Amino acid sequence: METTDQLRARRRAAVAACSRVLVDGHDRTLREWSALLAEDAEAAGVDLDAPADLYGDGVVAELETRVAALLGTGAAAFFPTGTMAQQVALRTWAGRTGNPTVALHPLAHPEMYERDALRTVTGLRTVHPTRAGRLPDAAEVADLDEPFGTLMLELPLREAGFVLPTWDELAATVAAARERDAVVHFDGARLWECTPHFGRDLPEIAGLADSVYVSFYKSLGGLSGAALAGPADFVAEAKAWRHRYGGQIAHQFPAALSALAALERVLPRLPRYVEHARTVARALREGLADAGVTLPLTHPAEPHTHQFQLWLPYPAAALDDAGLRMAEETGTSLFGLRRFTEPGPPGLSMTEVTVAEPALAWTESDVRAAAAEFAARLG
Repeated sequence: METTDQLRARRRAAVAACSRVLVDGHDRTLREWSALLAEDAEAAGVDLDAPADLYGDGVVAELETRVAALLGTGAAAFFPTGTMAQQVALRTWAGRTGNPTVALHPLAHPEMYERDALRTVTGLRTVHPTRAGRLPDAAEVADLDEPFGTLMLELPLREAGFVLPTWDELAATVAAARERDAVVHFDGARLWECTPHFGRDLPEIAGLADSVYVSFYKSLGGLSGAALAGPADFVAEAKAWRHRYGGQIAHQFPAALSALAALERVLPRLPRYVEHARTVARALREGLADAGVTLPLTHPAEPHTHQFQLWLPYPAAALDDAGLRMAEETGTSLFGLRRFTEPGPPGLSMTEVTVAEPALAWTESDVRAAAAEFAARLG
C-alpha cells in the first residue's frame, strides 16, 4: 500500500508528465523560481544592477507606489503575509475607533486559518452578522445587536464558493456600517478578479472601504507577499505595527520583483479568466452529467470570479484516484494537484477549480470530453 508521501510523489509526477492540465497544479522547483526572477525583473522593467532593497526601500517601495496607484489609495505597505497585514489593519482601526470588536463572516480567513490570532495576538474580539453562505447584507449589519468598530468583508468569500454580492448590495452593506460609525476593511486577497462581476474598476471598488488588503500570490501567481492600502496616515501607522510584528525584513526583492511582474503580466488577463470560468463550469457540470454522474454541482452555477467549487456525490479518495489514473493513462488532467475534500456529509466531495492561463487553451468540447474520461474511471 502506498504511503501518503509516495502517493503525493506519484501524483506530482503524473501531472508534470501531462500534456494538458485544466487546473494548473505544477509545483515550481527552486531552479525554476530562480530563473523566473530574472524574467520577472525584465517584465517589471526593474534594473537588476540597481542596489537591492533594504528594509523596504528600492523595489519594495516601488511596488507599494504601484499598488496605491492601482487601487487609488493614498498609500500602500508591503507585508510578507496577508495574515500579518490584516491583523495590523484591524488592530490599527481598533485603536482609532476605540472599539476592539470586528464584525466579519465566520468563514472569513481570520476565523478559519489564522489560529485565533486576532484574539490571542492582537487582542480583538469578533462578532458575526450572519452565518449564511454569503456576505452580510445591509439589514444584518444594521441589526447586529452589539456595537463594533470595524466591519471586515472578504471579497470574494472563498469558503462559501468565492461568492460576491452585487455592487448595490455591497454599497448598501458598507453604508449600513458607516451609519453605525464603524470603519470598513476589505479582505481583498482576491480583489483583483472582482472587477468583471461588479462592473467597476479597482479604485472604485477599493474606494468603498477605509482600507484594503491584497495578495500577490493567490490570484496573480507571485512568489509571496501582500499589501495593505488606505489613507497615508493609516498606512504610516500600519508600517510601525508591521515592524513590531516582525515584518520589517532586510531584503524582500524576490517577492517584490515577482509581484511587480505579476501586476504587469497576470492582472490584465484576469477578466479573460473570469469569462472563461463560466464556460468551464458549465462544461464540467453538463459533461459529467452526460457521462452518468449524478447531480454534479458547480457553485456558484455561474462563477462570480475565475474560481468556483465543484461538488460530486463520491468519496474524495475515489475522485482523487480517478483523477490520478486519468493523468497517468491519458496524459490529460482536469484538476492537476488539487485534491477533493469532504467538508459536509461523507461521500459528498468538493474541490476548488481555478481557471487561469492553462485553461484558456481548453474549449468547451475539450472540457466535456475530459469530464467524460474522468467519469469513466469512477466506476
